[in-house]
Amino acid sequence: MIVGVPKEIKRDEYRVGILPVGVEEMVRAGHQVLVEEGAGLGSGLNDQVYEKSGAELVATATEIFGRADMVLKVKEPLPSEWPLLRPKQIVFTYFHFAADRRLTEAVLNSRVTAAAYETLRDVQGRLPLLTPMSEVAGRMSIQEGAKYLERPQMGRGILLGGVPGVAPAHITILGGGVVGANAAKVAAGFGADICVLDVNMERLRYLDDIMPANVDALFSDRHIIREQLQRADLVIGAVLIPGAKTPRLIERADLALMKPGSVIIDVAIDQGGCVETSRPTTHSEPTFIVDEVLHYCVTNMPGAVGRTSTYALCNVTLPWALGIANRGIERAARELKPVARAINIMDGEVANQAVARTFGLPYNKRFEG
Repeated sequence: MIVGVPKEIKRDEYRVGILPVGVEEMVRAGHQVLVEEGAGLGSGLNDQVYEKSGAELVATATEIFGRADMVLKVKEPLPSEWPLLRPKQIVFTYFHFAADRRLTEAVLNSRVTAAAYETLRDVQGRLPLLTPMSEVAGRMSIQEGAKYLERPQMGRGILLGGVPGVAPAHITILGGGVVGANAAKVAAGFGADICVLDVNMERLRYLDDIMPANVDALFSDRHIIREQLQRADLVIGAVLIPGAKTPRLIERADLALMKPGSVIIDVAIDQGGCVETSRPTTHSEPTFIVDEVLHYCVTNMPGAVGRTSTYALCNVTLPWALGIANRGIERAARELKPVARAINIMDGEVANQAVARTFGLPYNKRFEG
């Protein structure tokens, strides 16, 4: 199989879809790997290390898409890449279809096989290709929250951990999954006062057992959320329903409950966001203010720490990419159920129920494991 790795073109995206060791493993398995020139520079990986590992360096993304049987990426294809997609081609990347109807329709019309990292679910029910980026985003959410709570950034002027005689910041985390747990862990180290909200009682019991004393785990409902918004200096949106649009937990009217200068970091923005007033932003222009509340809604948070994120991501994607390359997508879907679950769109049909339900599209369950 010819495997192609284009340079990411999303604004402020510094990750790359394969490591040099991944190229070497692909070549050892009998595959040809094309890497676009400069694709790894944002992660500190120059063209020479890819070439030494057996990659063929290619000058343009057009050639990558034109020759590759499978394209490995990090972020979803952007509009300028849509015309490059070819029928029967496999594209293995983060898609987050539920947040973008235009992307969904473009991929349907292209008749590629869209295998999404974020819906590849293993036999234990975990999301192994989403987890490392959720870990990065969760930890970054506190780092970014601390920065934007500073007064020069239009925040309240609050130090997360306070100082003796001055109370620490109160942080509300909506969702106790991987993002929420990692955010809570980092925030606890700062000495903040933290409350994690979730609707899964088993998860809340687990968090209550493992988290330090400055982290409370509460059952989430509308009353608790509104109560927390009145206290919060920093709110982290960490909600996920795999493949589906994120439920809206904070409405525009709820912002009136929050203190002027408080901050919302909506990590869920990739799947549409859990705050009514959220809209996608970039690392270059990460924030905006609505009703005196600062919003940070960057859709590719881990892209800012490209080296860490690329290694964390490619460590987990490579075995699955090899599994697909070695078998082809049809056989891989039959023999590797997680791969079947990753297939969101195939041959012009939606193969993921959550995506189909989001847009009211027909659903072909033959492909979903």
